[in-house]
Amino acid sequence: MSVLLFGFGVAIIVAILLTSTFLKGEISKNAQGVDLVVGAKGSPLQIILASIFHIDFPTGNISLEDANNLTKNRLVKSAIPLSLGDSYQGYRIVGTSSGYADLYGAQLLSGEWFSDEMTATAGATVAKNLGISLGDELESAHGLAEGAGGHEEHPFKVVGIMEQTGSVLDQLILVSIQSVWEVHAGHEEHNHDENSDMHETIALERLGIEVTKEQLATEDITSLLLKYRSPMAAVQLPRIVNGTSNLQAASPPYETARLFNIIGVGVDVVNVLGLVIIILSATSVFIALINSLKERKYELAIMRSMGASQVKIFLLIMTEGIVLTIIGSMCGFGLAHMGFVILVGTMEQIQASGMFFVPDEYYVMLGSLAVGIFASIIPAFLAYKSDISETLSKA
Repeated sequence: MSVLLFGFGVAIIVAILLTSTFLKGEISKNAQGVDLVVGAKGSPLQIILASIFHIDFPTGNISLEDANNLTKNRLVKSAIPLSLGDSYQGYRIVGTSSGYADLYGAQLLSGEWFSDEMTATAGATVAKNLGISLGDELESAHGLAEGAGGHEEHPFKVVGIMEQTGSVLDQLILVSIQSVWEVHAGHEEHNHDENSDMHETIALERLGIEVTKEQLATEDITSLLLKYRSPMAAVQLPRIVNGTSNLQAASPPYETARLFNIIGVGVDVVNVLGLVIIILSATSVFIALINSLKERKYELAIMRSMGASQVKIFLLIMTEGIVLTIIGSMCGFGLAHMGFVILVGTMEQIQASGMFFVPDEYYVMLGSLAVGIFASIIPAFLAYKSDISETLSKA
């Protein structure tokens, strides 16, 4: 019982270490190369969750013209546009430029990248889980709900499938910004003169897309992923963005740190629970050794009379307590790692192995050893000080 109780306490603490370290690693990997996210006014955390991790709804849209003007700022090194809102069987469709795939170093498994309107390149997980192959047509739906419908008349044709990247890209279907506009425009007739210069194509080099003057003036996107040109931009650019009436700046490092602070209270509570269980198990080991000492005091006296030294008896009891805690610790470590592997295996959005070791686990090992020594030292000292003649006379 002492071993199981000790193992359970260790398992809780190790599981928290594994989960928090893994989540921080995943967040860092998916936010790589993005210094600032710009979206519509609203919650900065919601903007981060929607635009980087794709697990929330956007706060709204921003005009393409405002986005393009912002990218001309000398503090901006590069920008990637995102247009969100639709999905296919629960997987988000993202209108973007080629720079988005480059951000994660994505490579093609087959086919080619989306380039023409109404073409799509699918992430590895999407293609695997839905059985998507080149040439398939995908009918997008509003929002993220499966089977919501809404754009059956404008299917996307799959022209490429990406290799596994281990990032959020595996869960996405990439299309061009123009394709998203085409789907939502519904092929509506425009009353502009065909000879009007509004149909003239211009290149938005910072955004990596080509649009007409009409699109620049009338179309929207969801957000921008920005890269700073210099450290000074981290101080100045968010203030400039937030000073614009309809734009909101969101810093990935700051917002993810705030997210961890929010959930940190729950993590601390669980850690305290683990420590309490370990203390209880140490007390249990202590009581077990005391009871064992009472039951075996005659045997220990016989050992002393046959030549065993006090130090040997002391070390014998200490070893018993330490071995109990070591067995409990190993059970705890094994349970935590096994459970974490199973958890990661059930989460399709995480394409990584659950088998890894956190350096802080060394401290848990040392702490477990210290608990074993602490729980054993008093019973061992009592055995060391026991009177042989008195014990044998009462036998």
